[in-house]
Amino acid sequence: MTASENPLDYDLDPAIAARMKFNDQGLVPAVVQADGTGEVLMMAWMDHHALAYTLASKRGTYYSRSRDEYWIKGLTSGHTQEVTGVRLDCDGDTVLLTVKQVGGACHTGDRTCFDADQLL
Repeated sequence: MTASENPLDYDLDPAIAARMKFNDQGLVPAVVQADGTGEVLMMAWMDHHALAYTLASKRGTYYSRSRDEYWIKGLTSGHTQEVTGVRLDCDGDTVLLTVKQVGGACHTGDRTCFDADQLL
């Protein structure tokens, strides 16, 4: 990609932005599933720049609330996400991404963030 790698340089298409309902912090949850299997890999947060960059680059890009910064999945770990689909829920307040995941999706290195604690 020859365009900027800074998500702040990207804005959502006005038609998409009009459908979105961001929370008071300007974020929406993003549920990430494996392409083909539907396995839930992770949940993260996106603001309008992260979503716009994800749509433009087809790379999973999120906003870290704890670090107060953007992160492109795999940029440092090598565990990349090629985004194959992006959907909004019926209310426009949650994003569903399908991805081709390389390596673990979880920051622990596990395939999914939902491997550790089964409650039921």
